[in-house]
Amino acid sequence: MIAAAPRVVVDPVTRIEGHLRIEAATDAEGRITQAWSAGTMVRGLEIILRGRDPRDAWAFAQRICGVCTLVHGIASVRAVEDALRIEVPANANLVRNLMIAAQYVHDHVMHFYHLHALDWVDVASALHADPAATSTLAQSLSGYARSSPGYFADVQKRVKTLVESGQLGIFANAYWGHPAYRLPPEANLMAVAHYLDALAWQRDVAALHAIFGGKNPHPHFLVGGAPNPIDLESDSAINAKRLAQVQDIIARMRQFVDEVYVPDTLAIAGFYKDWATQGEGLGNFLCYGDFPAKSIFDTAGFMVPRGAILGRDLSHIEEVDLDDAAQVQEFVSHAYYDYAGGKDRGLHPYDGETTLNYTGPKPPFEQLDVEQGYSWMKSPRWRGHAMEVGPLARMLMLVATGHSQARELVDRTLMTLQLPVEALYSTLGRTAARTLETKILADAMQGWYDQLVANIKSGDTRTFNDERWDPGSWPAKARGAGFMEAPRGALGHWIVIEDGKIANYQAVVPSTWNAGPRDAQGQPGAYEAALAGHRLHDPQQPIEILRTIHSFDPCIACAVHVAGPGGRRVSVSAR
Repeated sequence: MIAAAPRVVVDPVTRIEGHLRIEAATDAEGRITQAWSAGTMVRGLEIILRGRDPRDAWAFAQRICGVCTLVHGIASVRAVEDALRIEVPANANLVRNLMIAAQYVHDHVMHFYHLHALDWVDVASALHADPAATSTLAQSLSGYARSSPGYFADVQKRVKTLVESGQLGIFANAYWGHPAYRLPPEANLMAVAHYLDALAWQRDVAALHAIFGGKNPHPHFLVGGAPNPIDLESDSAINAKRLAQVQDIIARMRQFVDEVYVPDTLAIAGFYKDWATQGEGLGNFLCYGDFPAKSIFDTAGFMVPRGAILGRDLSHIEEVDLDDAAQVQEFVSHAYYDYAGGKDRGLHPYDGETTLNYTGPKPPFEQLDVEQGYSWMKSPRWRGHAMEVGPLARMLMLVATGHSQARELVDRTLMTLQLPVEALYSTLGRTAARTLETKILADAMQGWYDQLVANIKSGDTRTFNDERWDPGSWPAKARGAGFMEAPRGALGHWIVIEDGKIANYQAVVPSTWNAGPRDAQGQPGAYEAALAGHRLHDPQQPIEILRTIHSFDPCIACAVHVAGPGGRRVSVSAR
């Protein structure tokens, strides 16, 4: 039995999407011996989707998350296309690649500056910086235009006004002044300035999704292709003007990544190199693969390869089959769900069940009963192994398979920071991998854009395949796996279609892979494993926990609030 001694509790974990609770047991020296990750609100979209038209699934599936709307839309339409064996036209494939890559660049930059960087940057310290010295520092890192002493002085005044008013607003919920912060005041001021710049930048780059998908968030999708037609002469289609806008957006994305994001990551990492030995966890990594050259059915043409890495062994990539019932399975031994065949068995998503059964303590409570169910997230496993998914998994896969740009970026980063290759498997390595991946995807966008323009110039404007749009052309039963590499990692939607309607639908999201609880064998999930060994300077201000958890970029699925007729609220009670 696990001792019932008080634990360090972080609830909620802030600066993430959704609701997450972390509990940690520590020894006499304040070192974490065990940790537990708990998703605290239920998701029930799988139930809502039953009985609906598969062609509409994407519109509902996007509501799984308020931030990751695009990725769930893509995974959903791919699931239906896989079930019905629908090939999308080349232009639609390129448009999807561009939309997904733009999501990466937007998401990674926003995560760094507005969520994760505040674990390393002391905003209050920026008040003591010399704007002229800050300018000198910034100009030594890159040629970014907004680096004058006057600019940094203006930013400092804005921060001072917030601090003096006692209303920190966007800079609230942090441990300012904690001794774990190490950046000099000038580096803190530079980072705060770039935080504000990124806010303005992201509004513009999000327009790419609106051009191709009609709006953002919740862009439109279409089973069989892209929702917007290409017609250079039409004001209501993808025309020459909108294509020119896309090119401008790509250029500004690449500039910000090259001149701000990459230099800032390296500059900040240089002060926290001890974090290159903390936070690894599992050592197992999983990728579904993405960014097809021609077809989602041609896995050999993926820019990001599919495969699994076990025990850090980059010399051997395990093959991954999303249809194999023995590979991806979800367990509920420590989750608030029941399976008809018992809680200790694993189910492939095609056979997945979503039967809610809250067995946790009645609020208010001090700590969870971790011997029983303690999370609304299931425990996904690949061939029985707990796996980490996300940017680090993808970068390792690219390095292992010989991607030249990935290898060059990794080698240069390790050389710049004077760190060994083992540093990749850490909190710092996870954060750096996200930055380097952003550089690769921002550059790749230009190539996909050029291919799209070349197709259009050659007369190919097709974006939709309607061959199997009519349900009368469908088999009586079909099933498919819709997958993608979302910014946070491997995302899968599995669909079972019977008589033209959805019979079963299961989504296994990246943060379920990473944040899920222990399984029937007691194996911890990626978050839980990564926290073991961390020494807390102050249990009342456990910034160490936040640094490692935020390095994964948690996005816990949003709660589904169910309402009955007339707005009557429906709740799930404990039993």
